[in-house]
Amino acid sequence: MKFTLSWLKDHLDTDATLDQICERLTAIGLEVEDVDDKAAYKPFVIAKVLSAEKHPSADRLKVLMVDTGNGSPPVQVVCGAPNARAGLIGALARPGTYVPGLDVTLAVGNIRGVESHGMMCSEKELNISDSHDGIIDLPEDAPVGTPFATYAGLDDPMIEINLTPNRPDCTSVFGIARDLAASGLGTLKQPQPADFEIEGDTPVSVTIDLDDQRLCPGFALRLVRGVRNGPSPVWMQTRLKAIGLRPINALVDITNYMTFDQGRPMHVFDAAKVAGNLTVRRAVEGEEILALDARTYRLTPNTVVIADDNGVESIGGIMGGEHSGCDENTTDVLIESALWDPINIAKSGRALGIITDARYRFERGVDPDYMMPGLDRTTQLVLDLCGGTAAEAKVEGFSGHTKKHVDFPFSEVKRLTGLNVSIEESRRILTSLGFEIVSGDDARATVAVPSWRPDVDGKADLVEEVMRIHGVDQIRPEPIENLGTVNGRILTVLQVRTRTAKRALASRGMLEAVTWSFIPEDQAKLFGGGKPQLKLANPIAADMSDMRPSLLPGLLTAAQRNADKGLADVAIFEVSGTYEGDTPAEQRRVAGGVRRGAASLAGAGRLWSNAQKGGGKPVDVYDAKADALAVIEACGLPMGNVQVEQGGPSWYHPGRSGTIKMGPKVVLGHFGEFHPNTLASLDVSGALAGFEVYLDAMPEPKKKATRTKPALDLSPFQMVKRDFAFVVDKTVEAGALIKAATSADRKLITGVNVFDVFEGASVGEGRKSVAIEVLIQPTDKTLTDEDFEALTKKIVGNVEKATGGVLRA
Repeated sequence: MKFTLSWLKDHLDTDATLDQICERLTAIGLEVEDVDDKAAYKPFVIAKVLSAEKHPSADRLKVLMVDTGNGSPPVQVVCGAPNARAGLIGALARPGTYVPGLDVTLAVGNIRGVESHGMMCSEKELNISDSHDGIIDLPEDAPVGTPFATYAGLDDPMIEINLTPNRPDCTSVFGIARDLAASGLGTLKQPQPADFEIEGDTPVSVTIDLDDQRLCPGFALRLVRGVRNGPSPVWMQTRLKAIGLRPINALVDITNYMTFDQGRPMHVFDAAKVAGNLTVRRAVEGEEILALDARTYRLTPNTVVIADDNGVESIGGIMGGEHSGCDENTTDVLIESALWDPINIAKSGRALGIITDARYRFERGVDPDYMMPGLDRTTQLVLDLCGGTAAEAKVEGFSGHTKKHVDFPFSEVKRLTGLNVSIEESRRILTSLGFEIVSGDDARATVAVPSWRPDVDGKADLVEEVMRIHGVDQIRPEPIENLGTVNGRILTVLQVRTRTAKRALASRGMLEAVTWSFIPEDQAKLFGGGKPQLKLANPIAADMSDMRPSLLPGLLTAAQRNADKGLADVAIFEVSGTYEGDTPAEQRRVAGGVRRGAASLAGAGRLWSNAQKGGGKPVDVYDAKADALAVIEACGLPMGNVQVEQGGPSWYHPGRSGTIKMGPKVVLGHFGEFHPNTLASLDVSGALAGFEVYLDAMPEPKKKATRTKPALDLSPFQMVKRDFAFVVDKTVEAGALIKAATSADRKLITGVNVFDVFEGASVGEGRKSVAIEVLIQPTDKTLTDEDFEALTKKIVGNVEKATGGVLRA
């Protein structure tokens, strides 16, 4: 939102400086994003050319003697403008002046042997317009010697605020002035009601033909006859230019001015170009309109339009049509002031790709009670600037605005903000912002919300109003509550594990990715989602319709995009949320990752020592398993309590995937290579393996009696390794052997690893040999041969009992 200082002071009586106004705007929540104080125009002065002689060495140059006023001697300037002549009054830049249109700082020049002490400027050189046919030619009464910026209105600072979407009331200069006045920085100037005579009726009727009246809650129309449409006055053009708008003609400029001055978008039709009566309706599929931006838009029934007997004349609340637009031949105009549904405006504008100042305001919510005053104010401006006579207005569909009432306990200010604001001060702030104290006492009040504040719904919103006007800087900092220890825990267990998982995966050579939380419906169903309650009511794109049930679709498509750009070997991960339902309990915190191509830990890149000729080892299920177990181990779970079972969800390959569990019921995650059908559905190819670990499924660690780290306890005895090879049925999982061997003596056996699997005739049909390595760590004595013999018998016995396996001969 942009405006100039003089424009603001049309509505605010204040002696505050520019710096004070900007500081206060930011303090009350209207953050100042940019200020152009027009300092670049201050050095330029109005000067008069006393004489203009031909340059002795250049046919197209002239040597000017220029009077700068104030009794100073004339200065010599070399000029090449075709309109340079004696008696011309223009804008002079002296040496040392920065010329914005040229982006140079002037110095005393020597042009073909003649010194030049400055330059007479064109409008383009001052960034006033694109005109560069000649230097500025001012009227004879222009005051020589005075600042050109003051004379041309270029000394009016421009302020731009970064307006949040919940403040539609401050999409107008008047609304900003109201907030500043409430903060004590001046007095709000109340606008004078429009005063003009009514002559006759508006002959054009309006019909609202909609299945949902909320799409157009009100429509007002007035005919003004006998207007003279020419350029708007200089003061209006100057303000519109200052905020980046191009003046067009008086009628169009008035509607643009009302949009910014009062936050009330208006539209004017050339009455002679309107055929019959107007109808507000949904567009017919395939209807088209040539809009005021000279582009043709194809409409759908989701768009509300204003139409006449010729067809669509305007896209309601967004942009008018070229056919019924006003030009220099317009004599009768229809002024429209309507209300539109914010959601429909936002959807229609997004679907058509149209961004206008009208859409910006209507999709946030304009003041419904200003529909008729806005029409009267616009009519007054048209009559003042273009002449004519106004007819009686016609109003359709508007039944008035019902104010919301909020029960407001004044104690909420202290409870929610910590500010000690008196009840009198709270009442004053709310009243000055337009809120009405309907009833109440010293403890609480019933507050009526003004029509221009659709964002205020409850008592917390009223507290925010009191807080921002009273001053957020009045909130005193308070020390954090004493946690009892220097290194007391601040983050939750889930937050700690989120950070830990990211570090663990990054240390394994994976890069963090951030993917969309919403995915196409077909992908959601492919990964177990697609529930109706997880569909977005207003998706940002058609292919982002559902909340994701898994991180893997986004990671897989990201890996494919990298491959399409030439980076085939990629390892990426993400730690974020997935959604199984629309309740907080059904949102999960998941660590997921995908490896593609040769991005495996066993061998990455094109090295001579890699297994494949010309490329690295392709990723497989074991890479995904290692990543998943690394996350679990980093999060502090005892790996002895973790079991791996064969098989996973349907999107993994059934024979190359696994499920990680803690006990029979708690599922910690899944891993594996992806099913070919899954990859085909996602249009993804290549060697791909991935995993997901559910961080919120891990039990919290048991609380320890002390936070002090225990002393390091190392055994003084040598670790011993013993190898065993068991012949078991082919259906027996290696994990069963590991579990059985480990349970032989959990104090002595610190680890069991599988290092070989063999199948062949020597072990029998339907059988296989599984070789394991058992790590034995004595703690209190050196083990004897008898101790090892007893432990061996126990290991063999446990494996035989659990799996039916026998020692291989």
